[in-house]
Amino acid sequence: MRTEQKSTYRVAVYPGSFDPVTMGHMDIITRASKQFDLLIVAVLNNLSKNPLFSLEERKDLLRKVTSHLPNIEVDGFRDLLANYVREKEAQVIVRGIRSVTDFEYELTMASTNHKLNPDAETIFMMTNPKYSYLSSSLVKEIAHFNGDTTDLVSPEVDAALRKKFNEKAGL
Repeated sequence: MRTEQKSTYRVAVYPGSFDPVTMGHMDIITRASKQFDLLIVAVLNNLSKNPLFSLEERKDLLRKVTSHLPNIEVDGFRDLLANYVREKEAQVIVRGIRSVTDFEYELTMASTNHKLNPDAETIFMMTNPKYSYLSSSLVKEIAHFNGDTTDLVSPEVDAALRKKFNEKAGL
């Protein structure tokens, strides 16, 4: 006897500051987009941080670098992640893991999010080993000192970094 399977539209949220979006982020976005019907890349507007790029600039950069992926939505939020996921009717939170240190922090966050929203599961995706050292902070530091970031970020992000640091330098 064959049973009918319920069709479900699978929505996931990949949250982060993305200041700026790196090739490591893009690795996770690309791979996660293949697992879900819709992947919402949610840019955190953390009022306690002083990001290099504004929320709108980060969202615009993400839209540019993900334009080839048809099931990506870019959004911003400043609420608790658990509340945002509930509001978006997502079932999954995607988190990238680079190291054991990341895992310890992310496990605590996943447990907290589960407590606040038991309907959302967190999945961890290991970053491609070639990006395991990469962070937005590292990219910004390299760009600040005119280092080569071309293998670390997309051409659009590289150009935006150069422009931003030239503006800060008064060039």
